[in-house]
Amino acid sequence: MTTTTDTTTALPFETEWELGRLPLLWARALDTADATVLEGLLIDDVVVDMTPATSKIGLEFPVLEGRDTVIPTMIGAVGPLDTMHAVSNVTARGLGDGYLVEAYALAQHHLPGEGPDVTATRHAMMGNTWSFLVRATPSGPRVARFTMDCRWMEGDPTVLLAAIS
Repeated sequence: MTTTTDTTTALPFETEWELGRLPLLWARALDTADATVLEGLLIDDVVVDMTPATSKIGLEFPVLEGRDTVIPTMIGAVGPLDTMHAVSNVTARGLGDGYLVEAYALAQHHLPGEGPDVTATRHAMMGNTWSFLVRATPSGPRVARFTMDCRWMEGDPTVLLAAIS
């Protein structure tokens, strides 16, 4: 993981380690439908904006505001699906009073119960970029804003709506 601050000075190891874990924990929370992991990552007034990605693949998904909206919406939309998010290329840098953490996420989505079924061909696989604006809090770094953009898409994007339709 490459880390620099605005002045290209290395971040302290503990900070680098905590920041690098955020995208991994985000992915884990979605793949396991674990609301408690997601809750531990977010500030109360978090904003989740996936419109850069969803608009590119023909879906409408609102910008989510507040932990009490984000957690049940994200867990409700992704949790029931058979998913696997692989996260890589994590970078972190200082940004004003917080940090910017960016990562690549390869996300495979299948309808509930169909992930291991080799005859099930309806799926949605996405190559995304994730950006996390992170604030330092007394409890450690917490996500203030998450933005997702889609670099490429394969399959049926409506699979992503299956759990909320």
